[in-house]
Amino acid sequence: MEKTDSIGIVETKYFLFGGDSAGLSLESGRVLSPVTLAYETYGRLNGEKSNAILVLHALSADAHAAGFHKGEKEAGWWETMIGPGKAFDTDKYFVICSNVIGGCKGSTGPSSTDCATGSPYGLDFPVVTIADMVQAQRRLIDFLGIDRLLCVVGGSMGGMQVLQWVASYPGRVRSAIPIATALKTSPQQIAFNEVVRQAIMADPDWKGGDYYRSGQPERGLALARMIGHITFMSDQSMEEKFSRKLKNGAYSFRFGPDFEVQGYLRYRGDRFVKRFDANSYLYVTKAMDYFDLSGNGLFPGETDTRFLVISFKSDWLYPSYQSQDIVRRLKARRVDTTYCEIASTYGHDAFLLEVEEQTSLIGPFLEKTFHGYDVVKSL
Repeated sequence: MEKTDSIGIVETKYFLFGGDSAGLSLESGRVLSPVTLAYETYGRLNGEKSNAILVLHALSADAHAAGFHKGEKEAGWWETMIGPGKAFDTDKYFVICSNVIGGCKGSTGPSSTDCATGSPYGLDFPVVTIADMVQAQRRLIDFLGIDRLLCVVGGSMGGMQVLQWVASYPGRVRSAIPIATALKTSPQQIAFNEVVRQAIMADPDWKGGDYYRSGQPERGLALARMIGHITFMSDQSMEEKFSRKLKNGAYSFRFGPDFEVQGYLRYRGDRFVKRFDANSYLYVTKAMDYFDLSGNGLFPGETDTRFLVISFKSDWLYPSYQSQDIVRRLKARRVDTTYCEIASTYGHDAFLLEVEEQTSLIGPFLEKTFHGYDVVKSL
């Protein structure tokens, strides 16, 4: 892939709705109001408003998908894919990314202030679903004046949102790129989500979700993240990265982190508690548990949305058979669908790491969607 520069300094914006008008009617029957969505945009919206791409994030990510915030050194979570000359070329496309409701990076979630009490919602925050998240995003797209998105794209939980967008608003999506995801959350995936939730709730500092004055349940949240990281990697990637390397060259014969992999997991857990809210982890994983577009859920009606479905051979958390199930459903409906399984060793994390392979697929797919077949053939 040709080396390109970052899009540079970016700023998070905030869209507020439901204060003086209708709030967000949730699948649970409750109404969330008011609602704030944190979002970022990259590139320029063209005059026809036909070049907009909505990027949908995974479980613990946020609206900061690319570029740098002023004064910070860490780039957005998909910096390698979004920018001039990259897969989502900001010289051509207008890219949008928003933090999901239930999250903790600027959008309304359990750590937000409940206007009725003046205190954080905690567990008084309503349980939300992937469809609720997408409905909030649709409000943002309406606010931006975009009738139809060129593409919706995301990996893992982001891929669930991609599928939900097509299910909920098929006429508003020209193309969709679900990556390393599934039509429904499997029993194994639900089981992992339950274990990480129990790790958080078993921490005495969780206090039934009412910990905002006393501080995070750090031990439980760190343990939850450690469990998550094991599922994100593959056996091969862990062998290549850590093998049985010892931190200090010899066994300590104590119960400390003798091995490099142990130190890595503890490091990831300790970092996570500094940036993510424990209650949000509960709510977002619960939304994933409820996700199910099997049966006729994906296409209640007709659609002309084009699909590019991507999976990774070593991903055991969202194995390729789940993506292949999506493809079979699409083909049965005669939907224009392209599928590729990338032979990566990175496991589920591959959608964040396999840049060149994904770019080689996504770039031409977007060109074909935006310009049509004839233009692509001449490239």
